[in-house]
Amino acid sequence: MNLDRYSFETNESFLDFEFESDGPKGKIKKVVRFSPQNANGITFFNLGFGDVNPETGNVDDLSKSNNGDRDKILATIAHIVLNFTEHFSDVMVYAQGSTTSRTRLYQIGIANNFEEIEPILKIYGFFDNTWHAFKKGVNYEAFLVVRK
Repeated sequence: MNLDRYSFETNESFLDFEFESDGPKGKIKKVVRFSPQNANGITFFNLGFGDVNPETGNVDDLSKSNNGDRDKILATIAHIVLNFTEHFSDVMVYAQGSTTSRTRLYQIGIANNFEEIEPILKIYGFFDNTWHAFKKGVNYEAFLVVRK
């Protein structure tokens, strides 16, 4: 994907990724964390994302930094998912925004870049209590991706 994005760093486990948003409100540290989960005997990795609180060091997935770089941040998260699935090619990644509007942003990002993403990842959307192959124009509650 040739989208403008931030450079990022990861830890030795390739489970935590960090980058900095840079905009009118300054530099804001962001974290993407992949956490192993298990539901009904199926293991997957939950994608968590948020701002690092500079005072506590905690990750806040409800913060609104409004730093004017939403598309660049979404592109960075997409590249992080690709990097993660390069290292763990047989795992599923689950993503759901911390709010309905954030889930919608993920959907917009996927839809706008579907032609570039689809050859690399299988993408599923959840609605009506079922997982479906991703289609543009359908409102999903969550997403699941796996490397092809």
